[in-house]
Amino acid sequence: MFGFTVFMLALIWFFQIAYLNNFYKIIKKHELRKAASELLEKFDADNLEWHIRRIASDYDISINLTDSSGRSVYNANIMENSHIYIFSDEQFKIMYDKAKSAGGTVMYEVSGRYRENNGGAMPDGKHDISFPHQNTDDFSGFDGGFGMGGSGVIFDMHGMDAKSMVYTRIITDTDGNEYVLFANSLITPVDATVHTLRVQFVYISVIFVIVTLIVAFVISRHISKPIMNVNESAKKLAEGNFDVKFEGGGYREVRELSETLNYAAVELGRTGRLQKDLIANVSHDLRTPLTMITAYSEVMRDLPGENTPENAQVIIDESRRLTTLVNDMLDLSKLQAGVTELNAEEFDFTASILAVMKRFSKLTEQSGYTINFEYADDVKVYADEFKIHQVIYNLINNAINYAGEDKTVIVRQKVRGETVRLEVEDHGMGIAGDELANIWDRYYKVDKNHRRAIQGSGIGLSIVQNILKLHNAKYGVDSTEGSGCVFWFELKIVKEEE
Repeated sequence: MFGFTVFMLALIWFFQIAYLNNFYKIIKKHELRKAASELLEKFDADNLEWHIRRIASDYDISINLTDSSGRSVYNANIMENSHIYIFSDEQFKIMYDKAKSAGGTVMYEVSGRYRENNGGAMPDGKHDISFPHQNTDDFSGFDGGFGMGGSGVIFDMHGMDAKSMVYTRIITDTDGNEYVLFANSLITPVDATVHTLRVQFVYISVIFVIVTLIVAFVISRHISKPIMNVNESAKKLAEGNFDVKFEGGGYREVRELSETLNYAAVELGRTGRLQKDLIANVSHDLRTPLTMITAYSEVMRDLPGENTPENAQVIIDESRRLTTLVNDMLDLSKLQAGVTELNAEEFDFTASILAVMKRFSKLTEQSGYTINFEYADDVKVYADEFKIHQVIYNLINNAINYAGEDKTVIVRQKVRGETVRLEVEDHGMGIAGDELANIWDRYYKVDKNHRRAIQGSGIGLSIVQNILKLHNAKYGVDSTEGSGCVFWFELKIVKEEE
């Protein structure tokens, strides 16, 4: 805040004091050029003298229009002994030559407002020579200083170090006559103004410092302190304390930041707990088949006659379970990392469903599960057959894991216009409405103590979600607690003519 205050004070000093003279000169130069241009537009008008007086009044300048020999034709707001009025033939020639050599226009500064040694006398108010388009309109409205030699514009400036800006322009009328336009504007003194501004600057500086202290206090109370509190809580969050609370006050943005960080802390805490559940679950799933493989291998090694095909098959089955678990975790990691590519092609969607159900035939025979497939016609889709196969397998596997007492799973293929919808229904306990949004999370389980017919890591639904997102497919789940669930997804049908 103090840096900002110093910058603003320096800016004020620069514009208001240090470079005031320069800015003032720039403004006066612009006004002289603008006045000359405006006069040039009216040069051939019948009431030229009226326009000269009006322009001199509007821009607060002196104007003297002379012929090519230096004799005054029209003038306005002329001050006694002005630089642009009383001058010798030699002085006129110097100014005329300057304008000629500069292309017809020249602007320069001269010191001193009066030239007391110019000599000559003020004219009596009458024009020295005739001029085309001369007009004798009434100019009474310009009394009080706008006329030539009027007392209203004469000030006692003797002894002052004054400067004037003189603009000279050579003008040629439509008849080929040449005239010289002189415009004069006083550019000093401004010392008194600068002194006043310096005094004001002292007061402004004091006010700025006081306001800076007040604003700094307000910022410290309403912004800095809440941000410091948020920063301290963020450090605790980084250390793994997910129960930390972010208490942000002051401005709305700080409060919103605190609410966002509180939400992030809750989500990180939930993710941490779910990760622990996943580790425990995966550890159990890995330990069981490893224990079986070790036990059967030792039996076959140590006991005569136990090297049977049945025991070998157990080892093979448990090894496959391990392979499936590891592959699922690798597949999910690849999908979430975005490194998995689609190998889309046209394939028989119905045949793929039947192939998946065949993989569960041994389960249906040995454990009493029933998997019914309801469909009317075979349909084809354009997708990655292997990944869609994974989706169907994981949905059916999930339905079996959470099947009800009837151990029944219903698979439905429904054709809806240009899309085919696959539904997998179970008759288990269902999912509460507030938990539906979480079931696709890779660490989430509705019932951590359920008994599963087929062991797995519990990441099947997360794999399903990522694959379907990769296909830009619609998917979802309909469930009523206590009545089971229906998981579904839709793909576009490939018609025969396509």
